[in-house]
Amino acid sequence: MSSPVTRYALTFPGTPGTQAPQDVVVVERTGATGPGGHPVYEDATGIVRAEISDAGEVRMLASGGHQTPHCPMHAQPLP
Repeated sequence: MSSPVTRYALTFPGTPGTQAPQDVVVVERTGATGPGGHPVYEDATGIVRAEISDAGEVRMLASGGHQTPHCPMHAQPLP
């Protein structure tokens, strides 16, 4: 059995209609579990939060009121 992934790099699209580069955010596993029963990961600020399944499926979680998190294009496990 492999050990659980502790970090992911989430890649988000740039601003639509511009030549803005993609944003990459590194998230680390927390002790929390999301609504789907999978581990919750967050960035160092605690603003970017995501539930990520063993299959790499990502569900973004709001970290504050009135927040509408965007879904990443890609979730890459990190060593």
